[in-house]
Amino acid sequence: MGILLNACCFFSQVLEPDGALYASIAKHMANTNDWVNLWGNGADWLDKPHLPFWLTAASFKLFGISAFTYKLPSFLCWLAGIWYTYKLAEKVYSTAIAQLAAIIYVTALHVILSNADVRAEGYLTTFIVAATYYMYLAYINNKISDIVLAALFSAFAIMTKGIFTIVTISSGFVIYWIINKEWKEFIKPKWYLLIVLIFIFILPELYCLYTQFDLHPEKIVFGKTHVSGIHFFFWDSQFGRFMNNGPIKGSGDIFFFLHTTLWAFLPWSIILLIVLIGSFRKTAIAANKHALIIGGSAFITFLMFSLSKFQLPHYIVIIFPHLAMITSYWLMEKAPDSTLKKLSNTQTTLFTILSVLVVVIVYLTGFCSVWIPIAISLTITFTLFLKTCHPLLSIVKKNIGFAILLALFLNGMFYHRLLTYQGGMMAGKWMNEAHPGKTVTMYQCNQYSFEFYCKGNVERADTSTTLFKEDKDTIYVFTPARIVNRLQQNAPDKNIAVLNSFSNFHVSQVTGTFLNKTTRQEVLDTLVIAMITNK
Repeated sequence: MGILLNACCFFSQVLEPDGALYASIAKHMANTNDWVNLWGNGADWLDKPHLPFWLTAASFKLFGISAFTYKLPSFLCWLAGIWYTYKLAEKVYSTAIAQLAAIIYVTALHVILSNADVRAEGYLTTFIVAATYYMYLAYINNKISDIVLAALFSAFAIMTKGIFTIVTISSGFVIYWIINKEWKEFIKPKWYLLIVLIFIFILPELYCLYTQFDLHPEKIVFGKTHVSGIHFFFWDSQFGRFMNNGPIKGSGDIFFFLHTTLWAFLPWSIILLIVLIGSFRKTAIAANKHALIIGGSAFITFLMFSLSKFQLPHYIVIIFPHLAMITSYWLMEKAPDSTLKKLSNTQTTLFTILSVLVVVIVYLTGFCSVWIPIAISLTITFTLFLKTCHPLLSIVKKNIGFAILLALFLNGMFYHRLLTYQGGMMAGKWMNEAHPGKTVTMYQCNQYSFEFYCKGNVERADTSTTLFKEDKDTIYVFTPARIVNRLQQNAPDKNIAVLNSFSNFHVSQVTGTFLNKTTRQEVLDTLVIAMITNK
């Protein structure tokens, strides 16, 4: 059921900005058969490593370019992550704890959001938990095959997000070895073999970065020349962000991921908070010492993110398998029945709040389908009135109901209607029907969704000189409506005819004014497709 409710993500489109940007980069890779150079924003693109784009471009080549094929490889990878979460929890804890951990993982709020708004986290989470699983097997079994697989998945993680992923994979083991004085582990040849193999497996990434950037110091990246892709990969993209002295900067808040986890890990976050408080009071420490590996990895990663100056909510998803295991262990082994009964009541309140919130949003937005009230009513009835024989089962039932209601609401209705206000996507789809195959210039606007959805060639121009650099009889332009009059003034010898207009809003940052159907028009922008011809 958890897998199916996450599969609802295929009913929604690709969201601006990051998802549409990554999709357009992979689209360019697939169309040009250039698997070495990353091209985004109309220029050489140096921000993320190649692996997610390789996987997405391969999906495009095999099945065609669409929102479905963009999300497919990430979703399949996420499915593998469920299996690895289960296997790791089974090895460290028990089968029952592993089963509940898998349920917790697939029903967490931000997991559902991440499968709908695909970035790198679906890939990265799986690669990290898989590498941790094989490293754990290598620790207890000493098999060379486990070392090879641990290195391979570690390399996949590095080629997805960067070198910092090694911290999440290995920190729990290091903490465990130090606390238990297993000093010999630090000098065992197998771990040095692991490091060597990781370096060998990331050579394709290093080759691409060296070829695209280090061999071409004349390229302008981040507003300057002589930018090393290798240096950025190993330093600026990770430690530069952490210390806020790299080309990409942010403003960190040490409590950011604390309050982010409280909503992102819903409906399990209240239970997780109790577990963490109990851990400090030594009431939730696992009898199995190896559980410290899971907790240590989660703690160090959380601390690293919290101290970083560059913070985004979706970063925290990579330790959700760890948090699911910790929460599952406490529920199965440590929580007394009296506490579980209280938590069951708490989860009832939480589910009721979500139900009311969904109904209010449906009414406020006017985003409603015929089947939505039926689905909401059935979910509420199932969740609140189906009897269970144990308070733990009651908690699980209510939290699964929470996830079902949320997934149906978001992927079955809300995103579908919300994205009609993603002007770039709507314009791209219209262009495919009205003027298929035509070259379009994005003029003084940057809509990644237009670049992805428009099947014709999409060019960019920021000045009228660039726009009219080639003497063409007809030019199709995608631009904000407010630019059209100014463009006409700059080109008095041209006829500019608006072919269609599209309402636009930054859909990944909805506001109350936008959600309210009576005030929505106040915050909408208008984008147009215009045709320019000679007089």
